[in-house]
Amino acid sequence: MLRLLLTCEHGGNLIPAAYAPLFQGHEEVLTTHQGYDIGALDLYNSLKPMADVGFYSETSRLLVELNRSQHHARLFSAYTQVLPPAEKARLLEKHYKPYREQVEQMVSDFVSAGRCVLHVAVHTFTPELDGEERQADVGLLYDPKRKHEQDFSRKWKAALNKADKNLLVRFNYPYLGIADGFPTYLRRKFTEDEYVGIELEVNQKYPQQGGARWQELQTLLARTLQEVVNCKGAMFSKNTI
Repeated sequence: MLRLLLTCEHGGNLIPAAYAPLFQGHEEVLTTHQGYDIGALDLYNSLKPMADVGFYSETSRLLVELNRSQHHARLFSAYTQVLPPAEKARLLEKHYKPYREQVEQMVSDFVSAGRCVLHVAVHTFTPELDGEERQADVGLLYDPKRKHEQDFSRKWKAALNKADKNLLVRFNYPYLGIADGFPTYLRRKFTEDEYVGIELEVNQKYPQQGGARWQELQTLLARTLQEVVNCKGAMFSKNTI
């Protein structure tokens, strides 16, 4: 039986008071895409009613990057990289490990109970990066070597395009699904029959513009996700794989 897990690693731009001095004079960066995924928490909340469980963070990614492994060069931002090793370790213990460990434990609990986990990590991306316009409305990131992830992504894209033919949905764009990220880490812990990890990426132009179109897109994503989960849930069951 399939269980739907939602996460949102970059839902906010909060900085704990103890670390506020690190950002003194640079507070504005926290309001940009560098500080958080604009609109991601709204999208997460619109999808949450259909999930079996969900986790989100409102702490800025500039404090510590929850979507990166501990060995990653960008785990700490330019603002926190200057901290001494002991302080970085404390930061990880308080703000990084609790989030990651609770998600991993939930996946483990479901798997131990004979369930397959569909993990949708909710993210958004800036419309333009380094002067280059991103050519997509929605990105679905997955590992092409994992058949269930590929199949689920294809069916979700088909459902989205059937509902809105003008919506540009791309696979593994604007990032590769196999790049360092939380789902990539979890794939190393669980088999493809136990864990299906999809990263949902939505263009920030929609939450930035707001209004009816943003609401329509959130509703569309929720409806099509529910459709594909209902249709393909049996496929992810251990009894049918």
